[in-house]
Amino acid sequence: MRFRLTPRETSFYDMFAASADNIVTGSKLLMELLGADASARAEIAERMRAAEHAGDDATHAVFHQLNSSFITPFDREDIYNLASSLDDIMDFMEEAVDLVVLYKVEELPKGVDQQIEVLARAAELTAEAMPNLRTMSNLTEYWIEVNRLENQADQIHRKLLAHLFNGKYDAIEVLKLKQIVDILEEAADAFEHVANTVETIAVKES
Repeated sequence: MRFRLTPRETSFYDMFAASADNIVTGSKLLMELLGADASARAEIAERMRAAEHAGDDATHAVFHQLNSSFITPFDREDIYNLASSLDDIMDFMEEAVDLVVLYKVEELPKGVDQQIEVLARAAELTAEAMPNLRTMSNLTEYWIEVNRLENQADQIHRKLLAHLFNGKYDAIEVLKLKQIVDILEEAADAFEHVANTVETIAVKES
């Protein structure tokens, strides 16, 4: 029977899983926003803000654990990068919802629903992948699929920009809508950053 002389701190795995589950909550609120009228959006934004605060708490818990742990399950830099990228996703999703409310957007342009569907799928995959960090198993398909989704998000984003600049919208409305779709694109990029960090960890641990 083998004994580990330097036991590794395992609570990081639970923290990453909790952060990813919270991101799924955020993606569901984005989906809810699509079908909501203007009067319901403020309440959705409040719930998204609460989810973003919960994400911040989870991130701070990881950093606190990182600073107080002598032994970590993998490189400290990778733990920091993974926690930060997960936090970025929630920040971008919360910002997008908040801007829809603050800008009093009456109707989101066609294509935003596709952006949000990609984010929702990436959120599900990320939540499924985080528990597998314990064993470093069944992760390859995860980062391949998230990278594919990010490429899909890029294409949707470009089509949205072309739509916004086709002359249908006035200049002020273009500025508002462009900022929202750009932030959703940044959320897709952040999902890819998480997947790339997981790939880096898996390669180092193999």
